Amino acid sequence: MAQEHSEFGGYSDEDLQRILQRPALLDGDNQMITGSSWTELEMTLKRAVRAELHNKEEGQYNRMDPSDEEDEEVEDRTYDTIPICKTSLNWVLPGPMDPIISTFRDLVLRDLTPIESSWSFLPDNYFSFLAFTYAIEEINNSSELLPNLTLGFLLHESYSNPTLTLQAIMKIFSGMETWIPNYSCKISGMMAAIIEGLPGEESIQMSNMFRIYHYPQISFISQSLLMSDTVKFPYFYRAVPSELHLCAGIIKLLKYFGWSWVGILACYEDKSLRAVQILKEGIEQNGGCLEFIEVISRDNVTPTDISKLYQRINASSSNVTILYCSRDYVLNLFEKVDYFILTKKVWITTYEQDFTLSYELDIKVRNNTLAFTVAKKNIPSFSKFVREVNYILFPLDYFSLLWWNNLCDSHCQKNIRRSCVINEATFFGTHCNTKYLGSSYSVYNAVYALAHALHDMVRSGFQNNSMGSRERNFLDYLPWKLHHYLKSVHFKNGLGEEIFFDENGSLTIGYNIINIVYLPNRTCKNDVVGNYNPNAPSGQDFMIDDDAIVWDSDFTETPPQSRCSSSCHPGYRKLPREGEPTCCYDCIPCAEGEISNQTDEDTCWKCPEDQWPNQKRDSCIPKVITFLSYEEPLGIALTSITTFFNLLTVFILGIFIYYKDTPIVKANNRNLSYILFISLMLCFLCSLIFMGHPNKVTCILRQTAFGITFTISLSSILSKTITVVMAFYATKPGSKLRKWMGSRVSLSIVLSCSLLQIILCLSWLFTAPPFPYFNMDLETGKILIECNDGSAIAFYCVLGYLGFLAGVSFIVAFLARNLPDSFNEAKYITFSMLVFCSVWISFIPAYLSSKGKYMVAVEIFAILTSSAGLLGCIFFPKCYIILLRPDKNNRNYLKQETESKHRLNLNRKSSILNGLVKIQALLGHWPQQHNAILVPPVA
Repeated sequence: MAQEHSEFGGYSDEDLQRILQRPALLDGDNQMITGSSWTELEMTLKRAVRAELHNKEEGQYNRMDPSDEEDEEVEDRTYDTIPICKTSLNWVLPGPMDPIISTFRDLVLRDLTPIESSWSFLPDNYFSFLAFTYAIEEINNSSELLPNLTLGFLLHESYSNPTLTLQAIMKIFSGMETWIPNYSCKISGMMAAIIEGLPGEESIQMSNMFRIYHYPQISFISQSLLMSDTVKFPYFYRAVPSELHLCAGIIKLLKYFGWSWVGILACYEDKSLRAVQILKEGIEQNGGCLEFIEVISRDNVTPTDISKLYQRINASSSNVTILYCSRDYVLNLFEKVDYFILTKKVWITTYEQDFTLSYELDIKVRNNTLAFTVAKKNIPSFSKFVREVNYILFPLDYFSLLWWNNLCDSHCQKNIRRSCVINEATFFGTHCNTKYLGSSYSVYNAVYALAHALHDMVRSGFQNNSMGSRERNFLDYLPWKLHHYLKSVHFKNGLGEEIFFDENGSLTIGYNIINIVYLPNRTCKNDVVGNYNPNAPSGQDFMIDDDAIVWDSDFTETPPQSRCSSSCHPGYRKLPREGEPTCCYDCIPCAEGEISNQTDEDTCWKCPEDQWPNQKRDSCIPKVITFLSYEEPLGIALTSITTFFNLLTVFILGIFIYYKDTPIVKANNRNLSYILFISLMLCFLCSLIFMGHPNKVTCILRQTAFGITFTISLSSILSKTITVVMAFYATKPGSKLRKWMGSRVSLSIVLSCSLLQIILCLSWLFTAPPFPYFNMDLETGKILIECNDGSAIAFYCVLGYLGFLAGVSFIVAFLARNLPDSFNEAKYITFSMLVFCSVWISFIPAYLSSKGKYMVAVEIFAILTSSAGLLGCIFFPKCYIILLRPDKNNRNYLKQETESKHRLNLNRKSSILNGLVKIQALLGHWPQQHNAILVPPVA
């Protein structure tokens, strides 16, 4: 032991008497015996030990002689300080060159204070001790693992006290109970490594000592984050994962259930404070927030302080609290008040629990706990080993006998219950009522990992050496060369699991998530509902079955929710509240054109260009493709108007062809009229190209066909106007214009004016031709297929040239509107050009202010209106005469009409002249004799 006060396990008589409460012991025949005085108990215990030893076969190793009463005090030494091993049921000393494993475990917890010394019994730790011996027994009995070598071990008690731990370490180095620094008394075997189960702080202190001598240190308890540093602790290994993985597992659990608003209750100890900082950073990085962090100290904590702490937690709005404390802290701080009784609160615990299988009905319990614990499993045949273990294996002290005696209780699990006669008044031990047998799984893996490393080292280093040099070489390899093999050890344990150390010296096992459920029949269900293994492939590292979790009936919804703000549904995004944590926010709808398809989105994102949000703004749908189609009402109306005017033009053309020999048709340049009719028909028809699904061909034809056909129409009208003027002046005697009269001149004017527009359009097509364009931004939720003009300058040049021809025609027609001619078209052309210019001048602002298909409709309307204006203003009066006043459509009427108009013009002129003469005479400026020259009116 690390400290010896008497013969039994290092406990003084006064200390044991303080904790004894009329113990019950078994004698050699498994019969109950009792004792009230310590002397009687001491002698009874000695007789029980001798009886066990006397029953062994002769020739086996015995440390006590029943007949030697004089040496009784000398021989009654503790058994856990001598390196012994067990082969089958035979206890033998290891050979002088066999490896020995030293182990530390708290079987009794001693808290030394300046006032008094207190003791606590840790029954579950006996399972770790038995797992250690069980693993060594299996290894020593194995013909494949470490053949020809026998493992021995030393058991040391630290009492969870740094001073006593240091003394035990020095005893290991000295090899004696009386330890001497830098002195080693090798009584048997060579120490290979230390396997310990101490808390993190003590494990660190131990490592600082052992690394001086390069001894491997394997912990089956410590998960300290600090000891993951392989530079500071190069010889430290552990059979449990690091607390860094524990924090990652908690964060994944919070993220899985959407618990973004949590609190942390931590103890004032280094490992807990470091873990809290890691948890805080991880939770915030994953979008969560902490409502509170309460750190409690073990010292000077009163029940009032605990009560205030519970009130603080109960009043918090978060429904999830992480309890991050070591087991000792929890036992000391919450032994009088059960923290699980808080309603509507989920507790996530991290300390190692016993997971009892039953509870007392008078205890207030809640089904609100998810416990993270190192992955534990029951070792095959270990329960049988516990059930059949001989008491001689235990340290000789009262607690060991009490623990062994309690295995007889009827409440014990069947797999570890001993068959014996027992008094009903026997105290029931908690170790009989647990799901897992302490830390036996981790201890078992630690021993086997070390054994496999030793085996690999022996096999690789000595396979070519003779047996005579084996022992000498083995000494050379221990302990410093063992690290290489520990780092690379890889094997399958008794459960068929792959066991190896990661880069930080931790075994690649994970954590189980256990749901503690209290049933009405006093039983507890401690089902594994999930696990976290950081070494598993991505996507398989965290597994949880939320359907298997049993939640308390106080929760209004399952699984419970813990959020500062309600979730933002798809179609909304979070708007952080000013001055509050990021988890506290308001939900606002996504902006137009944006969606969010998941809950609690921080931002909304825009749909692709060809898609648009649906009404709920939680998904994108294809945009509606729009264009001016023939099937929609506007398209049908424009198509009908186009067809009507086109048929009307054909009808009027037919009239002119039918009456082509009449004076009115001949007098208005019949050939130019035919050209004008055909160009107007093309103008009406080209409006149909503007409708329908735009494509490359229609986009090219739209503006060019419109520009060329209108140019031909305006050129024909200009030619008509010029022909009227030339015809009037050519009738004067000696006029040189007579030779220019004829159809060639008229056609030349049409061709020359049209050719210039054709050249302009071809230049447009070769430089920047129009093309189909998908306009996705013009209208909300729609894709407008339109024709991009390619070059706006070219488009307006074409339109400007049409305006130029219309302006010239208007001016010439206006000047020639009063020329004497029975069928003078000048005034009709003037009016038609006035309509044409008015339409296209008003077209420009209307076109620029329109969008989408309505822009196309405006252009179509301008084409139809201007074309109809030309047709109506120029040809309707002629059709009226042809069809309704045929009497005016003859040569005599034309002659009389011409003479009548001529006389009317002369009379108008003479009247004007006579009026001027009279005005001058009244003013006295005209001689009286000049009155004779007044122009008489024409009869």
